[in-house]
Amino acid sequence: MNNQTFVDKERQYGANNYKPLPVVLTRGEGIWAWDTEGKKYLDMLAGYSAVNQGHCHPRIVAAAQAQINRLTLTSRAFHNDQLGPFAEKLALLTGFDRVLPMNTGAEAVESALKIARKWGEKVKGIAKDRCKIITCANNFHGRTIGIISFSTVEQYRDGFGPLTPGFVGVPHGDIQAMAQAIDADTCALLVEPIQGEGGVIIPPDGYLRQLRQLADDNNILLIFDEIQVGLGRTGKMFAFEHENVRPDVLILAKALSGGICPISVVLAGEEVMGVLNPGDHGSTFGGNPLACAVACAALDVLIEEKLPENAAVVGAYFVEKLRQIKSPAIKEIRARGLMIGVEINPEYGNGRIYCDRLLEKGLLCKETHISTIRFTPPLIITKEEIDWALEQIVSVF
Repeated sequence: MNNQTFVDKERQYGANNYKPLPVVLTRGEGIWAWDTEGKKYLDMLAGYSAVNQGHCHPRIVAAAQAQINRLTLTSRAFHNDQLGPFAEKLALLTGFDRVLPMNTGAEAVESALKIARKWGEKVKGIAKDRCKIITCANNFHGRTIGIISFSTVEQYRDGFGPLTPGFVGVPHGDIQAMAQAIDADTCALLVEPIQGEGGVIIPPDGYLRQLRQLADDNNILLIFDEIQVGLGRTGKMFAFEHENVRPDVLILAKALSGGICPISVVLAGEEVMGVLNPGDHGSTFGGNPLACAVACAALDVLIEEKLPENAAVVGAYFVEKLRQIKSPAIKEIRARGLMIGVEINPEYGNGRIYCDRLLEKGLLCKETHISTIRFTPPLIITKEEIDWALEQIVSVF
């Protein structure tokens, strides 16, 4: 069957909640993917940073195959022999005392919100049902009812009310606005160190350190959502390391499994995570042995193959070359490591037009917020492969 056959079946039987580019992928290896008609593409999206280690990394696949033949699911009614070692590995890597395993990024964000509210009420002493969490405009933390309640994208909210109260939004990167929004009922600040879906929006230097100081001064939790930017994407293992600060709560997902299966986590210290008691929160698949075995291998690949370091070096090279492109269509380039956004001047069209043209040239990328193209390839990419991609990008622009 050709690409169009699969597209037609999806349109006929699937929900109309996505508008993908017209390509049907059937196989992936490393930075490359192939469609059902045999055409080869360089993947510049990497599953929205879920495939940092590359498609079907052999070490991660081997871990999945070994575990899938042994045990895949126990539920949390019983212990399994993979969750403990996974939690230990992640705790030692991050320096947090406790690990709460979930499945998707949105689940992990919702879990962090619950932990923050319970901490605010039971530890900080905020009156019942009064806890407030401050979020940033232009955020993207998922699409649950709770999360869209503090989105500033109208489409994400339209028709889905009534929305969940308890959130206050301020501009991303504006420390004064954040400080002014804090009051006695504030229990947490929820921030993406770099806004990925928002268009690769990087806050001013020092912003993360200022957030840490605000949180300390006001006895509130600092939560970083590093679902997209964590695990090597920005040239360090975690984006917060660029300013040498630590959050009280860290949310990870996506590349935690190298794209093999869903797994996410909330990490926190003993005092914060200690507010959860048996029965307070849970997930049938959260902490399943298959996902934990896969995640252990995925973390080993990131560390042992020095992928954050490669992202820093190759990302700097990629951005330097992109900045040399002389095109009035390019309004701005924003980047850190291999988290790169190219914003298009509106008079030269929108991001989708360029993504369609790049697809024809063999590059997979996707626009966000209409005007910005993200270039976020797997972190295993080399300078030589970047050079080939640049030839296609230059020819399009």
